Amino acid sequence: MSLKQQLTDDMKAAMKAGEKHRLGVIRLINAAIKQREVDERIELDDAAVLAVLEKMVKQRKDSVSQFEAANREDLAAIERAELTVIDTYLPAKLGEAEILAAIEAAIAETGATGPADMGKLMGVLKPRLAGQADMGQVSALIKKKLAG
Repeated sequence: MSLKQQLTDDMKAAMKAGEKHRLGVIRLINAAIKQREVDERIELDDAAVLAVLEKMVKQRKDSVSQFEAANREDLAAIERAELTVIDTYLPAKLGEAEILAAIEAAIAETGATGPADMGKLMGVLKPRLAGQADMGQVSALIKKKLAG
């Protein structure tokens, strides 16, 4: 089942169960997906839907940190609750060892030797690790690997 279909099914289930918060978050996700489809005039596949979800997660994390800095714990709690629902649609996160193994494989595949090859490696790894790893962490690990 595609991720979009799962979201639709979960939206219907949330409506029937009367889960207003979960329903609202799923509608936000569907709206973001539909907006991207309309803007780009394409039908999003699962990888593109994951990219939309990751962007939403990043936005929520940024909002939480800003709300906490402004002592608005009430608003931060709302964002955290939305983050929890969005996280259920993302694949399980990889551990550092698994990420390092993927980096090693990409280095072997591309023949990367130094920091100048960073973009080439990220281009290979981004589609493979989409939704499974924080790309900021991946970037830091690649820099460490190529520098050392």
